[in-house]
Amino acid sequence: MKNKKRILTGDRPSGRLHLGHFVGSLKNRVKLQDEYEQFVLIADVQALTDNFEDPEKVSESVRGLVLDYYAAGIDPDKTTIVVQSRIPEIAELTIFYLNLVSLNRVLRNPTVRDEIKQKGFGDNIPAGFAVYPVSQAADITAFGANLVPVGNDQLPMIEQTREIVKKFNNLYGETLVEPKALLGEFPRLVGLDGKAKMSKSLNNGIFLSDSAEEVERKIKGMYTDPKRLRATDPGTVEGNPVFIYHDAFNDNKEEVESLKARYREGKVGDVEVKERLAVAINDLLKPMRKRRLELENDSKRIEKILRDGVDRGREVVSEVMQKVRKAMKIDYTF
Repeated sequence: MKNKKRILTGDRPSGRLHLGHFVGSLKNRVKLQDEYEQFVLIADVQALTDNFEDPEKVSESVRGLVLDYYAAGIDPDKTTIVVQSRIPEIAELTIFYLNLVSLNRVLRNPTVRDEIKQKGFGDNIPAGFAVYPVSQAADITAFGANLVPVGNDQLPMIEQTREIVKKFNNLYGETLVEPKALLGEFPRLVGLDGKAKMSKSLNNGIFLSDSAEEVERKIKGMYTDPKRLRATDPGTVEGNPVFIYHDAFNDNKEEVESLKARYREGKVGDVEVKERLAVAINDLLKPMRKRRLELENDSKRIEKILRDGVDRGREVVSEVMQKVRKAMKIDYTF
């Protein structure tokens, strides 16, 4: 296991995971956990950058993330789940990296710009939030990750990490692993409301923990072709969120192509198209609901998963930090 290349990925514990997370990176995590030594980071420190006034929201979401991971198919015997705040070396590495990147460079990061605008910080941007890409670079490199499964909105974060690694290695010698991004098949899933991205903060998503009834209700209200007034009107498939979801989640590709053809010809209504989508998504989520039930009432097992994950995480990060301190000439022996 220790000789395998490493994957590092993670999520902020500030809410539930949704289908956008699943197709963006979770699906890849499940697939690759047999091929790599995989670490999944519960980024509670980063979650506090914009939830510092509501720390309970963060701490209460940690358990929910473990359940989401397990439900999606993450096997704790194959994947190490680590709580970020329990690895203090990540904060140490973040401080070192802050000397290698300018504030202007961080604020030019497209993902940071978009999130600052979305959260409405105005002129009151918390410094911790502004520089969280540097912390994220520390997360990735502290574990010596070779590969990082992400959605395409996170590509600027990986690029910034690579910049920091190159600068560190140029200054101090070849020490850090330069990671590569791995995009999912659907790296950016549109929201139920037709907005650019499914998001917890916009409440426009289907969550992995949603009941079958909740899934049906949400899909029933999905945005479709606004120009189509009647079921007999020819409809637009391209860019239509319902068909984007069919492509992503309906394994019956023959049915999907039939629905598209009939929709274009005005021979099927939105109701039927949405009903078939609800069936497909509930088929996907059904085994996830079963796995969630296996774990959600077993608090001792959840605690063991987290405890074992932190122990393995500390072991790996300690090895990396020894190399970092030696390269920086601060591996004091007194």
